[in-house]
Amino acid sequence: MTIRPLVILPDAVLRRVSDPVGPITPEIRTLVADMFETMYDAPGVGLAAIQVGVAKRVVTIDTSKEEGVRDARVFIDPEIVWASAEKRIYDEGCLSIPEYYAEVERPDRVRVKFRDIEGAVQEIEADGLLATCIQHEIDHLNGVLFIDHISKLKRDRVIKRFTKAAKRDAA
Repeated sequence: MTIRPLVILPDAVLRRVSDPVGPITPEIRTLVADMFETMYDAPGVGLAAIQVGVAKRVVTIDTSKEEGVRDARVFIDPEIVWASAEKRIYDEGCLSIPEYYAEVERPDRVRVKFRDIEGAVQEIEADGLLATCIQHEIDHLNGVLFIDHISKLKRDRVIKRFTKAAKRDAA
């Protein structure tokens, strides 16, 4: 397992729409293992493959909060098939937009269809933090960032700040 470098805003890779995975190959299994390693190291609760520069529809999530307890979940080619009318607001952050958080309103519950690491089709209903995390990561697969759900003024400020930092780091 390898900790992969994270793609950071304003990198245009984050706006790329990810491709379906197709067959579960050894390369996909390695990608998933590396994504978990990267996510835990960061630390984060979710990671989309595009955040490590791979434009494949793969998501890893672990929303467990207990020390030493893991609830590692893999979603391959995930798709939201139902979302509740009820909304919930979470203070979201993102490993690709480090140290920035904003309140985002999303459906409180979702049903998601996906394939597991063995390729079997699964469907789960999620609520609370897991529902928010699934929606956040599926957004990544579609080239959408959580800052796209906040006001244009706040979003423009964040993008400007990260663009300046990227230029400074490149100099």
